[in-house]
Amino acid sequence: MFEAAENEHLLDEATYDAKLPKLREALLAAQYELKAQGRFPVIVLINGIEGAGKGETVKLLNEWMDPRLIRVETFLQPTVEERQHPPAWRYWQRLPGKGRTGVFFGNWYSQMLHGRVNKALSRVELDAAIGQAERFERMLADEGALILKFWFHLSKPQLKQRLKHLKNDPRLGWKLSPLDWRQAKVYDRFVKEGERVVRRTHHDYAPWHVVPGFDERFRSLTVGTVLLKALQRALANKLRKQRRAAAVLPPPVDGRGVLEAMDLSQRLDKADYEDQLLAEQARLARRLRDKKYRRHALVAAFEGNDAAGKGSAIRRVTGALDPRQYRIVPVAAPSDEELAQPYLWRFWRHIPRLGNFTIFDRSWYGRVLVERVEELTPVADWQRAYGEINDFEEQLHDAGIVLAKFWLAIDQDTQLERFRAREETPFKRFKITEDDWRNRDKWDLYSQAVNDMVVQTSTAIAPWTLVEANDKRFARVKVLRTLNEALERAYDKG
Repeated sequence: MFEAAENEHLLDEATYDAKLPKLREALLAAQYELKAQGRFPVIVLINGIEGAGKGETVKLLNEWMDPRLIRVETFLQPTVEERQHPPAWRYWQRLPGKGRTGVFFGNWYSQMLHGRVNKALSRVELDAAIGQAERFERMLADEGALILKFWFHLSKPQLKQRLKHLKNDPRLGWKLSPLDWRQAKVYDRFVKEGERVVRRTHHDYAPWHVVPGFDERFRSLTVGTVLLKALQRALANKLRKQRRAAAVLPPPVDGRGVLEAMDLSQRLDKADYEDQLLAEQARLARRLRDKKYRRHALVAAFEGNDAAGKGSAIRRVTGALDPRQYRIVPVAAPSDEELAQPYLWRFWRHIPRLGNFTIFDRSWYGRVLVERVEELTPVADWQRAYGEINDFEEQLHDAGIVLAKFWLAIDQDTQLERFRAREETPFKRFKITEDDWRNRDKWDLYSQAVNDMVVQTSTAIAPWTLVEANDKRFARVKVLRTLNEALERAYDKG
């Protein structure tokens, strides 16, 4: 795949000087139109051979365009903070918002390539990393991002010629780094693995562009032209690419989904409740003080029917803990900042570091629940969200995070009783809104959405716990017991 880039593509100075002004003018115009439209971000990934002009080219782009709208990110060895989170967390934190451009050095491809070349990754692990990158980029593209991937290339003789030239010129020797010399030693292996990565991850939604790096003028105009044409095409396409929706899951032929199979009559009397609540709270407090917890984090996601008792269940969980041990993230309608990012971004940013506990009051499942039922999101978008959520949760699990997902279920009669009680109690009236009453009219639609959600996303590594919540005492104890059992299973696995 790199043979064409190893030819000595040369561009004379006169031709370069003649083409550059128009290119710069057009790039600036496209950049300002990108900001004005604010419809999508641009993500530029920089990879390839050390010494092939990666840094110099990005520096030129910053000179040609408005640097205030470009953010260059470099991912070297993970920081202490980054090591305490799933690997993808560091990339999610620095995604550009709509209307802006992010240039990523040392990105996920750099990490997997250097890991493979340095024999820290097996071929199987490399293939797994490639698969994760493909799914990540597919999600970004589906969310509207324009993704451009550049591989800057030099042949082995061209690399050696460059090293020799810089070494022998006292004025330029400072440009040499240990990475340049290291590249020369592992060149063959790096190119072999690089070709595999490029070949496997070249897609229409995230294409690779191989750039000959020998001649500065040629590579600069090449990158600038590729970027310009991609921007112009994306800006001219005012309509998002229509994605085909998958077939909606039919309900079970007997009408008995996971919710209908629940026994909502389960109850605890007051004496048993108080004994079991205290026992489970003490158990949770011990589990979170256990030294094994330092290798894990805990995430609890609460969903449920309106008035099912999510808030009171959360209070019984936190009642066992020091406030410094946990954080509650209430999820409401997304802010403007959150709307400028992929929908999972606002949840990734709150994922706890190892040794910490985060509670989501409502969660990423809003996309397949309220956004589906209220038709706030296109059908194709909420349907693809099932797979994206499963990928997200798998990454949390692989990073040592214990994930507990709760659906608190009540029947319609119990909900009506609680709604009326809230209206009649002055200090509880704030809990009842017109939306709550309106949602009751869509009970069957929400039930179908919940059944589909559980079928699609209750996995071995991140199972749903369906909580019978007609009796709040029973529900609170079940939530606490589930958290404790999940932590203990994680500790037993090491």
